[in-house]
Amino acid sequence: MIQIRPVVSKSEWAAFIDLPWKIYAHDPNWVPPLRIAVRDTLDVKKNPFFKHATMHPLLAFKEGECVGRVVGVIDDKHNQYHSEKTGFFGFFEAIQDQSVVDALLNEVSNWAKRRGMTILRGPMNPSTNHECGLLIEGFDDPPAVMMTYNPPYYADLLEKWGFSKSKDLYAYSMTSDVKFAGRLLDHAERIRKRGAVTFRSVRIKDFDQEVNRILEIYNDAWEKNWGFVPMDRDEFQHLAKDMKTILDPELLLIAEVRGEAVGFALTLPDVNQAIKKIKNGKLLPAGLFKLLWNTKGPGKKKTITRCRIITLGIKKTYMELGIGPLFYSEYSRRCGRLGYATGEASWILEDNKPMNKALGLMNAKKSKVYRIYDRPLG
Repeated sequence: MIQIRPVVSKSEWAAFIDLPWKIYAHDPNWVPPLRIAVRDTLDVKKNPFFKHATMHPLLAFKEGECVGRVVGVIDDKHNQYHSEKTGFFGFFEAIQDQSVVDALLNEVSNWAKRRGMTILRGPMNPSTNHECGLLIEGFDDPPAVMMTYNPPYYADLLEKWGFSKSKDLYAYSMTSDVKFAGRLLDHAERIRKRGAVTFRSVRIKDFDQEVNRILEIYNDAWEKNWGFVPMDRDEFQHLAKDMKTILDPELLLIAEVRGEAVGFALTLPDVNQAIKKIKNGKLLPAGLFKLLWNTKGPGKKKTITRCRIITLGIKKTYMELGIGPLFYSEYSRRCGRLGYATGEASWILEDNKPMNKALGLMNAKKSKVYRIYDRPLG
């Protein structure tokens, strides 16, 4: 018999955070999450996301043993912005047992229906502005920073419960010596010669104001994208604070036209390559030393060999300038010099034809596919 319990007590939260170590005990490509990061994301008092969202964390027990978990989420801002009644699920983990998954998702869907939702969508951890998507292709490589990972059997469990595809997200891999297609290079060079667009690295000493500039671009550039929800300053600053600790300033680029910030591109060192060495996910007593040694200290050059291009945004009124290829051209010069032999561009919507085409012209290889699922709540 499966028992479903809401996560309330300290011991229940400990079981919630501990469960992945059971699921992935023998998976060499799994990257253990930092426990403190999971707690921070799900702290309704500290995470500004929960000013406009509510959550319903659950655990599944079978014969007294914790065997599954999930979090239901209702994001009022998403539903207002998209005129939807969508509930979300995320932080999903379970043993390979359909009865466990059915019990967890039945409870989440009932919770969402009681609150007037008509669709259940996910996985979102807890939104598209965080980690999202279920890995369905590309299990032979550890996940890049802020990307998800799961066993191959999860897709089958979710689809047997009744989920169907809503949207696929792509990840592309490339090397620092990538060979751009001639027409892409010609286009970038023409824009560069006009001299209207200049690039600079983020100014760490002016970080708070830089974040404000980037937020303005982000909300303008992504306004029409599927799943996008505009972020307010508190929420954006919360995410930026975490990223600042791992940021390579030379990889956060701002494009300016006559002194106005009109575009940005964010690439992060793949700190998952260092976090993977912290097997228990605990920063204390030794984990913090390992993390600093391999991200800031002498171990960095050997450990951090990959970076992830997370997002690229350009204000709508400047899209016709064709700034996008210039960002990638700039990165191709910087990444090799900084010691990043490979990179991952993720995630890209399957129907984002301009970006998928551009990555093809850069000889990038589609390396992973992630899926967002929907199920109507009848």
